[in-house]
Amino acid sequence: MAFQNDAFIRYLNGAVGEEMARTVLSALDEPPSVSVRRNPFKDRAVFGMSEPVPWSEYGMMLGKRPVFTLDPFFHAGCYYVQDSSSMFVGYMLRRILGDFCHGKGHAVRVLDLCAAPGGKTTDAAASLRQASGDAFLLVANEVIRARASVLAANVAVWGDPNVVVTSEDPSGFSSMDGYFDIILADVPCSGEGMFRKDENAVRQWSEENVAHCAARQRRILSDIWPALAENGILIYSTCTFNTYENDGNVTWAAENLGADVIFPDNIGEPVHRTGCGYCLLPGFVKGEGQYCAVLRKREGIHGACGNGALHRQTHGKQAGMSSRHRVRGGTDDVARHAAAVAENCFRTPVKVTAKGALIKAVPETVAGDAAFLESSLRVIASGCAVGTVKGGDLVPDADLALTIGLKDDAFPRAEVDADTALRFLRRESFALPEAEKGYVLICHGGAPLGFVKNLGSRCNNLHPAERRIRMNF
Repeated sequence: MAFQNDAFIRYLNGAVGEEMARTVLSALDEPPSVSVRRNPFKDRAVFGMSEPVPWSEYGMMLGKRPVFTLDPFFHAGCYYVQDSSSMFVGYMLRRILGDFCHGKGHAVRVLDLCAAPGGKTTDAAASLRQASGDAFLLVANEVIRARASVLAANVAVWGDPNVVVTSEDPSGFSSMDGYFDIILADVPCSGEGMFRKDENAVRQWSEENVAHCAARQRRILSDIWPALAENGILIYSTCTFNTYENDGNVTWAAENLGADVIFPDNIGEPVHRTGCGYCLLPGFVKGEGQYCAVLRKREGIHGACGNGALHRQTHGKQAGMSSRHRVRGGTDDVARHAAAVAENCFRTPVKVTAKGALIKAVPETVAGDAAFLESSLRVIASGCAVGTVKGGDLVPDADLALTIGLKDDAFPRAEVDADTALRFLRRESFALPEAEKGYVLICHGGAPLGFVKNLGSRCNNLHPAERRIRMNF
């Protein structure tokens, strides 16, 4: 186990002291913790009584790990399975949001730089929506394409249309001068906080890897720094404990990039305060561990004045269905359905676009920003995929069922029991003889799961093949 590595023990002693290190080493022999974070915009009483996570209103510690795959509420995006320690980053975001949600002249812009698989992204989306309503843009980025696809799927299930998923190297944002008000940088690290969950993390740990990670983290911070606005906030985090990747890099960033280290709150026990931030340690908290620090970009630092220019630059791109898109989409059918979507499907105003026969909706509050990002970055997903026009009909997309912006009366609904919900999620066929014919929204416990086309005697299951349950049960 980890405590057998003398170098790791020396690094841990140096970071937290020998007494605390002994507690951590003992805890690393215990089973990993299990926690979830509820979606406040799809909230259901899924787990009943459970122990709360101190720094997350919607976080819950579970006594044992359920079979999440067989829970329809998991597939509905009613909660996200996330280590309780990593929820601390969302806590720090909420502590500083009040300074950014009003008086900016634009929707608050946040970048989650290393976002896959989506835990911090979904936490940030919920926090931003609670703080500023629909007036925020969250860019969730993942450089590795395969992981970016997983991120996009998790964002779609969570259901917030103000999230744009991109796949860029951090250097790809360096030309976006002062565009983001807040950047979350949960940088790749040596993974000491993964020791209880992943034996490979233990085997791969080395002093050389720590040095390699620390250097890569500084490169990432340097690349992304121009994109942060003057007086903007960067929340730096790792799931590791050593000083080199944590306080050492925060000190380096403050001295070399032009920033002040700030402490948004007096957290207190059981969170360990370091010289530059906070460290959550196994044995002191029930999670797997996390480091988090907050940097404020100083005035006069390069990358401080791009917001207004970019806002003016993208304002003209906010139009909805362009004539070019109508032609590509198969003429009047696409335009007709697009107009109906904008009027009948969403609770708040959206801009509707089409690429070929696919119709997409983006909230009006961030439509200009989304258009700018589409033209500047590798965008994997943005807004909400509404559906595809086929044979004159609009076939609703699975993501439309899961978006929090969907009107309750946009489609007929069929409430089903758990067994039928699982059959739907396995893409099996079933019948809904009492439901309306046509496209029907399948719900369980009031939570939408997806669409079927009800033919009366049977249903055509529209759940995506890539999301279906493959587990035998």
